[in-house]
Amino acid sequence: MRRSVAPRLCAALATTAIATATGVVLSMPAASAAAAGATGYATQNGGTTGGAGGQTVRATTGTAIHAALCNRASSSTPIIIEVEGTINHGNTGKVSGDSCSTAAGLIELKQISNVTIVGVGSGAVFDQLGIHIRDSSNIIIQNVTVRNVKKSGSPTSNGGDAIGMEGTVRNVWVDHTTLEASGGESEGFDGLFDMKGNTQYVTLSYSVLRNSGRGGLVGSSESDLSNGFITYHHNLYENIDSRTPLLRGGVAHIYNNYYVSLNESGINSRAGARAKVDNNYFKNSKDVLGTFYTDAAGYWQVSGNIFDNVTWSSPGTDNKPAGPNPQSNTTVTIPYPYSLDAASCVPGIVTQTAGANKGLKVSNGSCSAQTPTPTPTVTPTSKPTVTPTVTPTVTPTATPTSTQPSGTNLSIGAGSDGSSKAGGTSYGNVRDGDMSTYWSPAGSTGSISIKWGSATAVSKINVREAPGSAGSIKTWRVVNGDTGAVLTSGSGAGVITFPRTSLRKLTFEITGSTGTPKIAEYETYAG
Repeated sequence: MRRSVAPRLCAALATTAIATATGVVLSMPAASAAAAGATGYATQNGGTTGGAGGQTVRATTGTAIHAALCNRASSSTPIIIEVEGTINHGNTGKVSGDSCSTAAGLIELKQISNVTIVGVGSGAVFDQLGIHIRDSSNIIIQNVTVRNVKKSGSPTSNGGDAIGMEGTVRNVWVDHTTLEASGGESEGFDGLFDMKGNTQYVTLSYSVLRNSGRGGLVGSSESDLSNGFITYHHNLYENIDSRTPLLRGGVAHIYNNYYVSLNESGINSRAGARAKVDNNYFKNSKDVLGTFYTDAAGYWQVSGNIFDNVTWSSPGTDNKPAGPNPQSNTTVTIPYPYSLDAASCVPGIVTQTAGANKGLKVSNGSCSAQTPTPTPTVTPTSKPTVTPTVTPTVTPTATPTSTQPSGTNLSIGAGSDGSSKAGGTSYGNVRDGDMSTYWSPAGSTGSISIKWGSATAVSKINVREAPGSAGSIKTWRVVNGDTGAVLTSGSGAGVITFPRTSLRKLTFEITGSTGTPKIAEYETYAG
């Protein structure tokens, strides 16, 4: 690495012993640190509420966190886990149960939903131990420190990521966390905040990311383009070499962040990614925005940013810095409300609010910090009654028909991408007019998108399954790939109609099927 790495954090905070190594106890209602609700893209797709309304338990070991997950009535029973003390390899073991799938050596949130993990009391430190979210939804991680997670050396955890998400992850809010390393890849570390393998609707807010070679990525490779709709706001990135973040495909909203000492590159938009970059403050850094280390272009819309002692390299085949004097080369529509602090006050407001153990303070949208009103705490009983608490956003439903649409199939000549594909299949097969070729997801669910170079009006699609696979698609959603808005949902393939929408990317997301779906043609029509 081309910099001096800050020393490791001081010794971990002392643990208040309130549970055994494998047990959890009910928290008093006043102990809950849960604050006001999610922001950014985590508010979309039905919203992110974590374990709201569920039982609250206290854990002082990693094993106790796993036990709390495994002791639930089901893998979707809401739960709030309050964490205090140091969580490390010595106290994090695997726990088995019908409502969990855990592993030793990391905090495993796998194939579960409706969970909040929040630091309380004297603080929660995950020391050399990563948090892994896989095939899960509706997760909140708040007010915790994750430090020095390694992928090589000893001990290793979570592939070297402080927080990592992969495999059809939906609706995650990570807030008021401190994520830090003590070097880069050569010292055994990887990313601080990584998303891949079809991860969507995520917000990272009021967090500190520092002393690392890699801040984080969206998409593991140029072919992993199923991720997106990520919001980054009011975060401090400090002493980071690159990836603040690295975006491969998808849409990101990046506003009111404070960037200090980005040593090699910063926001790296590539492989068709589109980033809305508003009112950030960049200081003492290099190449803070652009497309780097690839010839696969990405795009950005910029406004209100301040570049304080920022240097820019000369453009080349694989490096296209946005500056000096960055200009927009795309437009991004944001579907949720938000308030922008002036870029000039971002250093002050982020310093006051970002990171763990800051009292969960947030900006009031006018450059001042405030403590949000906590969400109501549900007082648990020794035998809590489990009731559903999450009401999903109602979207129009559609019943497909078999009548062939009239007009021009707009998919011909357009582009396409999607989630991971099965071997021998191709995204382009869904727009080649040939029913003998097809695309299949790598599993029973996945998404396929049609995309255009400019806004195109669409009100109807025809999803045609390959011969011999008719009926395999059970449930689905049609999503505006520009904004993440769900246009309609339903079951069964065929002709699907929805309100006429002008967009540049239209996604058909399979949420349930029998066997492996095979889409031969994904046709799109203006009306």
